[in-house]
Amino acid sequence: MNNKILDFRSDTVTKPTAGMLDAMMQAKVGDDVFGEDETVHELETKLSGLFNMEAGLFCPSGTMTNQIAIKCFTQPMDEVICDQTAHVYRYEIGGIAFHSAASVRLLHGERGILTSELIEPEINEDNIHYPNSSLVVLENTVNKGGGSCYKLSDIAAIHHLCNIKGLKLHLDGARIFNALTATGDKSHDYGQYFDGISICLSKGLGAPVGSVLLGSKDTIHKARKIRKAFGGGMRQAGFLAAAGIYALDNHVERLKEDHQHAKDLAAALLQASYVKSVMPVETNIVIFEVAAGTANKIVSQLKEKGILCNTTSASTIRLVTHLDLSPDMIDEAIKIIVNLR
Repeated sequence: MNNKILDFRSDTVTKPTAGMLDAMMQAKVGDDVFGEDETVHELETKLSGLFNMEAGLFCPSGTMTNQIAIKCFTQPMDEVICDQTAHVYRYEIGGIAFHSAASVRLLHGERGILTSELIEPEINEDNIHYPNSSLVVLENTVNKGGGSCYKLSDIAAIHHLCNIKGLKLHLDGARIFNALTATGDKSHDYGQYFDGISICLSKGLGAPVGSVLLGSKDTIHKARKIRKAFGGGMRQAGFLAAAGIYALDNHVERLKEDHQHAKDLAAALLQASYVKSVMPVETNIVIFEVAAGTANKIVSQLKEKGILCNTTSASTIRLVTHLDLSPDMIDEAIKIIVNLR
C-alpha cells in the first residue's frame, strides 16, 4: 500500500487547523445548560444573523438538529415529505418514527432535488385514513445526488406551496455553505423561506464537532427542551463553539478550492476505463458508476494505492474533497485514478 493516505471518504474526517485549535483554547466558556456559555451564544447569534433568523441552538450533530426540528414541526401520526435519498430518512436510523411517531412520504427528485410540482400532489387531503402532511424537508447540498444544489427560486416556490397548504419547511443544510458557494445565493435570503435550518460545522467548514439549528425564538425555545430530552445538553461547550466560529470566519471562501478539486477528479475519472459514468459535479462530492464488476472491488484497489473512498451502492463510489486535501494531494490522486488498471 502507498504510505501516503489520501482520505476521500468524507469531509467529516478533517482535523482542526492550528488557528482553529488556538481559538478553541482561548474560548470563554460557561455552563451552556444554564445559558452561561458566551462563546456558544456568540456562535448561535452569528449564524442566526447570517441566515436572517431569530435564534439558534448549538447541538452535537446534524442528526440531532434535524430530529429536533422534525419533532418541533410534527405531531404523532403526521407525515414528513422528503426525497427518497434524504439523509433524514436514510441515515438517521429511523429517527423520524422513533422520536416523532411520524410517517414519511418519499418522493423521487432529480438527483434528490424536489420541486413544488413534485410535492403538491403528495400532500394529503383531510381524510380519516391519511396521516396529516405537516412538514417538507429539503437537503442542500444533496449527498446522494452528488452534491447537487437548490436554486433559491426553487426554494421560494416550495415555500409558497407550503405556506398556502399549511405545511412547515425545514432545511437539512449539512453542506449549505457549499451550496451558497456554488450558486452565489446569499445566506441572508434563506431565513424567509424556512421554519428551521440545520447547519453542520464539521463537514466542509472543518470544525471537529457540532451543528446549529436555526428558527424562530419560539421554535428554539421548544427545541432547547427537546435537546435536553435527547441528551444533547452540553456544559462548557464553548471550546467546540469556538471552532465553529473560526470555521465561519476562515473556511467558507476556501470551499471554492474543494469544488475545483472535485471537478478535477471527475475529469480524471472520465478518462478511466473502469468508470461508466460520473454524476455532474457542482460542489465537493464526486459520485461515479463502475463500468464492470463491483464498486467494492474498485474501492479495494484504490485503497491499495493509497486512496480511501466509500461505495454508495453496489455499482457506485463516492469521493469527497475537503480542506485536508492539498492541491499536491489531488494531483497524486489523479495520477492513481488514471493509471489504475
